Amino acid sequence: MDQAYQQLRNYKVQYASTAPQRIPDSNQAAAGIRAFYFKDPDGHNLELIYFPPGKGDPKWQQPSKQLFLGIDHTAIVVSNTAVSLKFYRDLLGLKVAGEGMNAGTEQEHLNNVQGARLHITGLRSPTGPGIEFLDYLEPKDGRSLPADAKPNDLLHWQTTLVVKDVTAIADRLRLNQSTFISPNVVTMPQQPFGFKKGILVRDPDGHPLRLVEKTDLLK
Repeated sequence: MDQAYQQLRNYKVQYASTAPQRIPDSNQAAAGIRAFYFKDPDGHNLELIYFPPGKGDPKWQQPSKQLFLGIDHTAIVVSNTAVSLKFYRDLLGLKVAGEGMNAGTEQEHLNNVQGARLHITGLRSPTGPGIEFLDYLEPKDGRSLPADAKPNDLLHWQTTLVVKDVTAIADRLRLNQSTFISPNVVTMPQQPFGFKKGILVRDPDGHPLRLVEKTDLLK
């Protein structure tokens, strides 16, 4: 973490956290994890995270000469964990991998939000990065995604899920009155990104998801 943080300082990135924070031992689920939020050139939040032995995927503890090892998960703020679980777990099939409560001075400095108290839920599929819910129990003054947000806005940030049958998933989401960005499933005449069909949909809080049906290149 110290070397990665120094790398960001060398390039004068914009901070979102005040400094790297260590989750205290009192938080058994996340004790010893170190994290730091920063921004990319367009203001999107990114996170450096260090998992000590016994936390996170064991692959992050494997010996490596690389400073940055990979992408572990994406995180989204949700207004209601139970409602989001119905969407991501019950409709899309992700599995809950863990959950916990984060609060205290370390969390305040990490999120740069005074009085931050969060219910955090991690979800996983069999492979690939996970999705983490950040449910702010305190404070409750966070802004919603603008109702008129469009895919070409700088605030647009989508998560891609690879599925076996995107049409079947889209039909299931329609039956559950999900909001779609794409009017229908789109078939790609060319497949430079490795998928043949796809659709954009919003989760219950308006976060965009891109559901794609894989080609042989992604099997």
